[in-house]
Amino acid sequence: MRIDAHQHFWNYNPEKYSWIEDKSIQKDFAPQDLKPLLDKHQFDGCIAVQADQSEDETNFLLALAAKHDFIKGVIGWLDLTAENVEDVLTKHSRNTHFKGIRHTVYDEFGKFMLNAQFHNGISKLANFDLVYEILVFPYQLKAAVELVNNFPNQKFVLNHMAKPEIFQKPSAQWRNGIKSLAQHKNVYCKFSGLLSAAGEKDWNLQTFSPFLDFVFENFSEDKLMFGSDWPVSLSGGNYADNIEVIEEYLSAESTSVKNKIFGGNAVSCYNL
Repeated sequence: MRIDAHQHFWNYNPEKYSWIEDKSIQKDFAPQDLKPLLDKHQFDGCIAVQADQSEDETNFLLALAAKHDFIKGVIGWLDLTAENVEDVLTKHSRNTHFKGIRHTVYDEFGKFMLNAQFHNGISKLANFDLVYEILVFPYQLKAAVELVNNFPNQKFVLNHMAKPEIFQKPSAQWRNGIKSLAQHKNVYCKFSGLLSAAGEKDWNLQTFSPFLDFVFENFSEDKLMFGSDWPVSLSGGNYADNIEVIEEYLSAESTSVKNKIFGGNAVSCYNL
C-alpha cells in the first residue's frame, strides 16, 4: 500500500488558522482537491493530520474519513492534560480511523512536553494503540528526547524531521536530537516538511541532502515515512515536487526500501 503519511484539510478561517501566513493557501482544501493528486501518483491513501488545536478539528477530520475511503487514518488533537483524558480517548478510539494525537509545542524550550499532566495523558495512549506525533523545532528537541525517554512503550512519530533550517548546515543541536530520538525503536520519523521549509526560495535536492542523509542514516529505512505536508508544502512547490525530491534521493535504493518509506512503514506504524 502506497501512503502519503502527512497532509491536511481545512475550511479556511483566518482566526482558527492564524498560523497560515502564505496567502496562496489561505483558502479551503478538501478531500476532492487531494484525491486526483493521489490517484495521479498512485497513492492508495493518506493520513490526515490536525491543523488546529481543538477537539472540533478531530471530529471534522474523522467525519471526512468516514466519507472518503482513501483517508486511511486521522492524527487529531485532544487535550492530554484534561482530567477526563481517558474517557475522551475511549470515546474517540471507537472510531477505527483515529490513529493518534499531535500537539503543536509553542513554548520556547518545549517544557510543555515535560508537564506532569501531559505525561499522564501520554501514559494512556499505548492502551488504545495510539501514536503521539512530535512537532518541534531543533531548540525543543532536548525536551522531546526527555519525553521519549520516559515512555519506552509508546509509539512516537517525529514530524518534518524537527524543522531544521534547511538553508544552513545541519546544526549540532539538531543532529544530537535526531540521533538521540532515532536510537529508540519506538520512534518513527517523517520525510516531510521540506518544501514547506523552503518556501519561495530556490531549492534543489542538494539543498535537502545533508538533512535527508543524516535522518536516513540514523532512522534507517524501517522507521521513515513519506509525507507531502500538502497543502502547506504548496508554498515551496507542487504536489509532484514533494514526491520527486524523495524519489530522487532514494533512486539508488532497492525497491524494498522505497516501498517501506512510501507506504509500508505507515501501514505498520498506524496499523492500517
